[in-house]
Amino acid sequence: MSPIRQRSHRGMTLIEVLVTILILSIGLLGMAGLQSRLQQSEMESYQRSQALVLLDDMANRIATNRRVASTYDTGGVPLGSGMTCPTGNANQRERDIAEWCNALQGAAEALAGTNAGAMIGGRGCIENLGGGEFRVSVAWQGLTALSAPPVALTCGANQYNGPTGTECSSDRCRRVVSTIIRVADLK
Repeated sequence: MSPIRQRSHRGMTLIEVLVTILILSIGLLGMAGLQSRLQQSEMESYQRSQALVLLDDMANRIATNRRVASTYDTGGVPLGSGMTCPTGNANQRERDIAEWCNALQGAAEALAGTNAGAMIGGRGCIENLGGGEFRVSVAWQGLTALSAPPVALTCGANQYNGPTGTECSSDRCRRVVSTIIRVADLK
């Protein structure tokens, strides 16, 4: 190989290595972003699972104690986060409401003395719809904005709003699951 030809190839390997490092670092940044989004989705899924377990729990409690099902109505006031749970235990209904309120606050699991076993800001509502029908709803704080829940699902409405103009304004970070329970009159 002639000396002129040898000089023209000098430094090409260094440029190739720098381009490879640049491409690799962009790919690693993309993977880090994907990992972050994956963890966020996993937390949303965990919260929804917890809400469904608590929803099913109260639905079963009402169905089991159907003779006094109408007394389970929370009167539009949610139980759970941000309130002192009732402590009454004179009858099954009082015990059910107190246990459900504590579960909504995450009392099933504690971490460093703080309740950590439920959704962020978990609240529960029970509405008597009449005719032996009851709506049980569980609301919580989502991590990202979505569309607001239907207007008919009032549990936790306007309690998860961020400042006006932020992604969580207009109840877009509120998540709600609900079910209808039909209690037959067996008289």
